[in-house]
Amino acid sequence: MSHAAEPARLGGYGEFRDGWPVVLSAMLGIALGATPIPFYTMGLFAPHLAKAFHWGFGEIQFGLLVSSVVVLVSVPLVGLLADRIGVRVIALTSLVLFGLSFMSFALSTGSLTQYYVTWCIMGLLGVGTLPITWTRAINAQFDRRKGLALGLCLAGTGVFGMLGKPLVSHWIDIWGWRGAYVATGLLPILIAFPVALAFFREGAKGAPKLRDRASRQAAEALRESSETGLGLSEALRDWRFWLLAAALTSTGFALGGPTPNMENILGQHGFTPLQVVSLTPFIGASVIVGRLLSGWLMDRIWAPAVAFVLLCVPAGACLLLASSSLTYAGAFAAIGLIGMSAGMESDLVAFLVARYFGLRKYASIYGLIYVCYGLSGSVAAGVFGRAFDKTHSYSGILTIGAAILVVGATSFLTLGRYRYRAKED
Repeated sequence: MSHAAEPARLGGYGEFRDGWPVVLSAMLGIALGATPIPFYTMGLFAPHLAKAFHWGFGEIQFGLLVSSVVVLVSVPLVGLLADRIGVRVIALTSLVLFGLSFMSFALSTGSLTQYYVTWCIMGLLGVGTLPITWTRAINAQFDRRKGLALGLCLAGTGVFGMLGKPLVSHWIDIWGWRGAYVATGLLPILIAFPVALAFFREGAKGAPKLRDRASRQAAEALRESSETGLGLSEALRDWRFWLLAAALTSTGFALGGPTPNMENILGQHGFTPLQVVSLTPFIGASVIVGRLLSGWLMDRIWAPAVAFVLLCVPAGACLLLASSSLTYAGAFAAIGLIGMSAGMESDLVAFLVARYFGLRKYASIYGLIYVCYGLSGSVAAGVFGRAFDKTHSYSGILTIGAAILVVGATSFLTLGRYRYRAKED
């Protein structure tokens, strides 16, 4: 093969030849980080905390909001730090500290103050495990297959949702909820940290070996692209920044509410515990499908159009869950649609920030937008739980969520053309 033909191969799926270690370590770091573990295990631990301490579901779910407020302050600072010193040290340190702080939930005594303080500490120490660090390296490593690479690494949240839910449920059965908190907190320390220590680097800058001229040319192009883009102050003056923040806040609320309340939603429809356990892990599987499908599509189709379609679909799922005659098949379909759409949102944030604002201050810009998305989802978990405490039903809040999804999805269509397109082969 001639050297002229090799860049085309590398510019497509050949990018994965040098970049797969970064994708693997990022996927595990995200899977066992502060995004999926608290979010997906909340519904499993909540009934046991309510029984042990006589707390309401709204009070328990409020912990997600407390953590998100801490993240609201921390993420932009982490983004600035990552743009200055890189993300490797931040990610590695945060994996260990997050695992330890999550284990400390096992020390709960029945004090809501202690419970919320633990959420604060976990949010602060775990902020470096959020996608802001991992996707910075992915965006610097990949160009032509940026969407697919982001989809693969962000599929980590779905991997935990699919495998972690039944695993944590099993640990609760055999060790109790305190033992399960400890076992779950060990996962990022014993699995994600060693892999990231061995393989995670700052994208093209940290590629261990460039084996031919095509690889070196591609790496040089990626280094140049990592220095191109808007500054933070420029981004804050751009209307697209505020549109993205508003759109992701609304859709994040509508999708973030049902997932941590799903066990209770299904229970209110009369599903048995065995049926609930068989249904809820499908959220994780559908998140993986959403990540990969949206990533593959965004490499080929204008991303706002992809977002419009994939975020309108779960409005129907919310209405299904709100109906008074939910069947097992209907619940299966609703969970799949919500999981698939929730799966594409983090992928969408990372992709759109890179395409509309560039990589120069990617971590800082991503951090601010991600805060809006993450905070709204955490608020939604508590709002949905509180709505159930007040009305003993989720129907009203799910119907509101369906309407919000349609409005938020439509707003993406006004973003216009990309500012930073993929480089030609």
